[in-house]
Amino acid sequence: MKAIFPCSYYLPETAASLYITDNIVHACAENGVEVDLYTPTPTRSVPAGSQWEREEHWENGKLRVHRFHLYGEGKNPLLRAMRYFLGEFALLHFCLWKDYDVAFIDSTPPIQGLKMPLIKWFKRKPTVYNAQDIFPDSLVGTGLTRKGSLIWKMGRIVEKITYKYADKIIVISEDFRKNLLAKGVPANKIVVVYNWVDQNVVVDISREKNKLFDSYGLDRSKFYVTYNGNIGLTQNMDMLLSVAGDFQEEYEDISFVLVGNGAYLDEVKRIVAERKLNNVYLLPFQPYSDISHVFSLGDASLVISKPGVGSNSVPSKTWSIMSASRPVLANFDPNELKQIIEEYKCGIFTKAGDKEAFKESILKLYNDRELCKEYGRNGRQFVMDNLTREVGTAKYVEAIKSVIKR
Repeated sequence: MKAIFPCSYYLPETAASLYITDNIVHACAENGVEVDLYTPTPTRSVPAGSQWEREEHWENGKLRVHRFHLYGEGKNPLLRAMRYFLGEFALLHFCLWKDYDVAFIDSTPPIQGLKMPLIKWFKRKPTVYNAQDIFPDSLVGTGLTRKGSLIWKMGRIVEKITYKYADKIIVISEDFRKNLLAKGVPANKIVVVYNWVDQNVVVDISREKNKLFDSYGLDRSKFYVTYNGNIGLTQNMDMLLSVAGDFQEEYEDISFVLVGNGAYLDEVKRIVAERKLNNVYLLPFQPYSDISHVFSLGDASLVISKPGVGSNSVPSKTWSIMSASRPVLANFDPNELKQIIEEYKCGIFTKAGDKEAFKESILKLYNDRELCKEYGRNGRQFVMDNLTREVGTAKYVEAIKSVIKR
């Protein structure tokens, strides 16, 4: 059995859920499915000192990473768009000319799904689609377009083609599954696999041993609320900074640490400087090797978005927060995330955009450190029981093998 993975991004690049792809390809190679992964040379947020080869062989040669040259991903939108399409054409070339038994297609970028009818027509091979996002619904949620617009209509066409030609569609939540069922996707095509966390990699690092405190001059005696990930247009940074401003005078030992980058980072920097928010610290993305230090940095960690953005998603950072034994402070649209947090008592959920309730949730953990630790322990136990790397990757391998056998 042999699978092809056309990937627009891959390690050592820094992008959402890349660890998922990496875990899947290693699990396939370990369980009888050879993998050829094709990807451009790394350019997106590559950590300093990272090393890679144009051709890499892992798992006794059963996992082969092939990198092709493509110019760097800069900030010029025209050049970025051109790189985007050049990369897709190159990946399509490999899908049409290489030998394999199944194609594994990711949802980033969303036009990846358009490869599937061509793979069906010309290669007559099955496909597995990994729906980490629901497109174009996500564009509407982020405010980048509106329902009924030309972009939305084009997105719906791409979506219909994708779901029609996929033999299996892996979704990351029950809410995603309901979304696809409502659009007429057959139930037997859909497999729910929550994004997992490598429980052996993301662990609790005590504050005394956490090197980030020394690296960035953070006072170990303070109470820290951390945000890790994309600092974009949908994460409601305006409300978060407003809360930080409210706390600055009255609660001098509460601070906020934002780790990451994104389209809204420059505006966040401007607001922090303009309002003189000395209780807000901005840290760059850290290497994956330091992920435990990142998620152990705070006393509690945030999952936050603007209203109407997160109704169909459970951000995978949630599991990393739990794996590091930290309570989840969620200000999010009510969905499965709310159910998990409240049922398993691993944090506090407040409705997206409710600033006062959000402030109260922070103060509740600030004033009850034992409850804070208890929520953290409960979260870790939930991960160990439900969301380990072994459980998640096994489901992916099973889905891939099932379409090959069929």
